[in-house]
This record gives sequence, structure tokens and C-alpha cells, in this order.
Amino acid sequence: MSAAPAPAREAPAEVPIRDAATVVVLDRRAPAGPSVLMGQRGAAAVFMPSKYVFPGGAVDADDADARLAADLAPDTAARLLAEPRPDAVPASPLALAAAALRELAEETGLLTGRPGPAPAGWDHYAGAGLAPDPSTLIYLFRAITPPGRPRRFDARFLLLDAERLHGDRHDFGNACDELSHLHWVPLAEAQALDLPFVTEVVLAELAEMVALAGSGPLTPPASVPFFDNRGPQPRFIRIG
Repeated sequence: MSAAPAPAREAPAEVPIRDAATVVVLDRRAPAGPSVLMGQRGAAAVFMPSKYVFPGGAVDADDADARLAADLAPDTAARLLAEPRPDAVPASPLALAAAALRELAEETGLLTGRPGPAPAGWDHYAGAGLAPDPSTLIYLFRAITPPGRPRRFDARFLLLDAERLHGDRHDFGNACDELSHLHWVPLAEAQALDLPFVTEVVLAELAEMVALAGSGPLTPPASVPFFDNRGPQPRFIRIG
């Protein structure tokens, strides 16, 4: 009697792509030269273990309803709406901005805002009497995690000038434990850390922006680089 054929294995379900926002906080006046705020993910983390990253995370449902102190700059909002994913309802620009500032507060304890009522559940801002202010955020970069990873994100990287932070930018006493070794890293030294590839590319884009600005104000880039890995064939475009 012949053995029954083994049942066919089902292909693993593809990991859904979640909208996410990351904050690149830049201190152009740091003693060691222009520096960015980074922390290290835990060794046991499912996504990017032990890597140094910027603060950030997935957009929560409540982020769309968060009351912010101001709007994004019109050009920033328009670019955040560009290149929507056809398989998902796009996150609104303000939801992305809210997620960025909420994650910054949770992971580092640092705030940027104006006097006013905080969104519900934003205890860091409520304690400081601030409403989060996204008006000076600059859209710097976008990347979608390639297929085959345990987590996939459509991440927008938003740049924030450290001069916009409230209080002591070196005080991480109110941070959660998601990121360790929080510190300001000089741009000239950041590439020596254990970084995800996309973070390396973002740092290179930022260094070019800082060099072009010189002592003048930072201005939004002419176009936003976008590593689009939503399908099997990656593509690179620039969002104008």
C-alpha cells in the first residue's frame, strides 16, 4: 500500500505594510558639529534588532484624530499624499505628523509644541501644557520595507530642527525603554554605527542638505527620494 502524498504546503501570507513615521532630529549647533538623535533597538526586537535608528513607529488609528497646534506646510502635506499605495487607504499627512511627534515623545521624552491642550492620551504633552506642533517638519525621505521581512512599513522620514524642542534636549528621563543608548551622534560619526541600509541613505541625504544650507536655514529638498519596495521588483523614484 503506497503512502498518501504529503499535503501541499501553503505559501506564507505576505506581511501587510503599515504606514509609519520617523523623526530625524537635527542639532546643527552641537559642539561636535551637526548631530542627529539616535537610539539602539533591543537585541530581541523582531524588526531590526540591535540596529541604531531614529525615533519613530507605526501610525495608530487615534493619530488621525489627534488635535495638533498647527498644520503642516502646504508643500509638505502635498508631498506626503503623493504616490499612494493602491492596496490601502492612505494615512493623512496630519496622521503621519502626529505619529512622528507621538513616537518622538514616547521613545525619547522630547517634545515640540506650543502652549495649548494636548491630544487625548498624550501624557508627555499634557504634563508640559503643550499642543504638538508639526508646522516646521520637513519631508526628507520615504521607504517601504522589502517583501520577506517580519515587519513591513511604509515609512516617511520627517526632519525636525532641534531648536524647536521644548526644554533640555539632552534629558531623556521621560523616555520609554524601546530605544537604548539615546544620544546625539555627529553626522560625521553616524555611519560607523550598526545601521539599517535605509538609515545610511537618509544620513547621506541629510548630510548633503546640511552642506548645501551652510549657515543659512534648512529648506525642503527639491524632491523626496522614495525607495518603493512594495512589490517583487524594487524601484527608486523622487517625489517632486
